[in-house]
Amino acid sequence: MSRSNVTKVTPIRIVDRIEPCLPFWCDALGYQRRAEVPHEGSLGFVLLENDAGEVMFQTRASVEADLPVVTERGAETVLFVEVRSLAAARDAVKDAEVLLAERTTFYGMREMVVADASGTVVVFAEKVTGS
Repeated sequence: MSRSNVTKVTPIRIVDRIEPCLPFWCDALGYQRRAEVPHEGSLGFVLLENDAGEVMFQTRASVEADLPVVTERGAETVLFVEVRSLAAARDAVKDAEVLLAERTTFYGMREMVVADASGTVVVFAEKVTGS
């Protein structure tokens, strides 16, 4: 995979609850909510953004419902790596442990999930044409 295939890398912090994190990130550090998804009566996912970049938070319960293989590994942080080509990413990381071969999400991404040699969970995501 050439360097140009990766367009963005965003950490996803896996937490018990998102709401207690927001005063620190939004009020103290100036991040703005760009997207959020409810889960079981509270926030299940939130994307925060400021001039420095993005950070995402997702609850353990939401991850368990969405990607149980990630919670089985006990991950605290996942890297969300946007790429121009999922096929090129797949070829480049062919020796990585595949946790999820491919899926298309409701938010318009084709994704695959792998673990690198250190066990870090990495979600490669390509925008679906027309999204």
